[in-house]
Amino acid sequence: MALFLLDHGAGNVQSLANSIKKLGYDFSWISSPEDFHKASILVFPGQGAFHTAIECLTERGLLEPLYNYIQSGKPYFGICIGMQILFASSAESPSTLGLGLIPCQMERFDDTTKPVPHMGWNTAVPIDSNTLSSEGVSSSDHYYFVHSYRAKYDPEGNPEAAIWAHSTTQYGQEVFMSTVRKGNVFGAQFHPEKSSVAGLTVIDAWIKQSLAGRTPAEPSARIPRPPKSQHGFTRRIIACMDVRANDEGDLIVTKGDQYDVREKSLTSTPLSDTTAIKTAGAVRNLGKPVALAARYFESGADELCLLNITSFRHSPLQDQPMLAVVRAAAERVFVPLTIGGGIKDTVDPDGTKRSAVEVAGAYFRVGADKVSIGSEAVYAVEKVRAAGGILDGSSAIETISKVYGSQAVVVSIDPKRVYVDPTTYDGPYKDELVHGRPDSPESERGKAWWYQCTVSGGRETRPVSVVQLAQGAQILGAGEILLNSIDRDGTGLGFDHDLIGLVKRAVTIPVVASSGAGTKEHFVSVFVETGVEAALAAGIFHREEVGIHEVKLASRLAGINVRS
Repeated sequence: MALFLLDHGAGNVQSLANSIKKLGYDFSWISSPEDFHKASILVFPGQGAFHTAIECLTERGLLEPLYNYIQSGKPYFGICIGMQILFASSAESPSTLGLGLIPCQMERFDDTTKPVPHMGWNTAVPIDSNTLSSEGVSSSDHYYFVHSYRAKYDPEGNPEAAIWAHSTTQYGQEVFMSTVRKGNVFGAQFHPEKSSVAGLTVIDAWIKQSLAGRTPAEPSARIPRPPKSQHGFTRRIIACMDVRANDEGDLIVTKGDQYDVREKSLTSTPLSDTTAIKTAGAVRNLGKPVALAARYFESGADELCLLNITSFRHSPLQDQPMLAVVRAAAERVFVPLTIGGGIKDTVDPDGTKRSAVEVAGAYFRVGADKVSIGSEAVYAVEKVRAAGGILDGSSAIETISKVYGSQAVVVSIDPKRVYVDPTTYDGPYKDELVHGRPDSPESERGKAWWYQCTVSGGRETRPVSVVQLAQGAQILGAGEILLNSIDRDGTGLGFDHDLIGLVKRAVTIPVVASSGAGTKEHFVSVFVETGVEAALAAGIFHREEVGIHEVKLASRLAGINVRS
């Protein structure tokens, strides 16, 4: 039996390859239409937009051979886009037709009561068994989803499509098909290759079943599954690693205080032996990035971020050490991986122009799932505001999200407080003012402030507020906000709930709280008080002051749904 993987040319397919290697299977890649005749088992992993997948397959002459392969009766496993193309069409691009095997259109989630994309860990409940399917899908496990469009589970309104339902998932009050199965065809909306042990179990079970030639029984009649009062969606705990070269040129994980990553040392001045000043020492070294990434995966982190804070001083595509770090991390980590730093249009030292899409694509191909954009997002929003809200499609956010989908683009925001006199201020940000409360720290009582955005690692302020930037990023096509706080960074005082609440109310995409975590209780309080979808920390995890398992236990005891 020959196992083949199909790469449609856009997105992270390397992670699935890593998963299959870890499980001990050999495989080949589909490189031409003729390869479909060699395949006896086929997996199509997908990341990106519906229309991009169809266009890429069509341009490479692979769409019709793929359809013929599926119709031949040989085993097929479609992941995310690989599942979505089985449907008739998608509201993401109504004029683009899918393979039409499942008579249903993919529709966008309703974002009036919940963030979209559906990004994070959720349950999948098998239809026939309700507990564990023969493909290893278990109702007691969590799987990683990242998508904006879904196939509604509607056995009364569309029984021909519902008969394909293999498991369902609830997000908010919407119930959709999270896996499909009929005859030789299996598909998963979630990413098993990014779903830790639970996802590897699904891949292994399907391959073993296919190798054994077992065909599942025909599906039984489907009955409605009305939404329950609570869904299985979890809050995410994310470990972040700031990566940069130290003075010897080695890539290390570091951590700053208010973004300053160098150690401070006391040095006597030449004027007096009794007068000492703080001077910048070596770059703070908290470990090797790949080793730390593996440790956090094993500790139960729901996602990992690798942020290159030197921002690729020469060329992103020539920064081979960082590409190697991402590639090596993806071989050991089976949860989502975000890479940030220098994701923008650039020019190589030899004058070769590199587009942001090309840069992002290089990192997706070695195992990254999302890219994080910082300063370039600020400039893009400034440009849109100056143009009266008109988009020109040229920003990194727009170009990357068009090809890979909004879920692949994270905008990292670095705001700082600007204090004003609350009795006299009548400036442009008066609607965004935050006032110190009686229970606030004494230094904040009686004061008011707004949040100004910065670029270049917080070193330069820009005339854009945090709300303007967050809303502008969403309009441009970002799928998630990573919200930092220069004022809280490295303080251990807890997340800035005022800042987080301000942004959370301003957008309908997921928000990740960052900066200031010092205890496990800080995670609990930010989830309870702001409703944020995820919370991130760095230093306290690196120094092992707080463990990820401790954060999850405290969250669970507080009634917050987290992944085991």
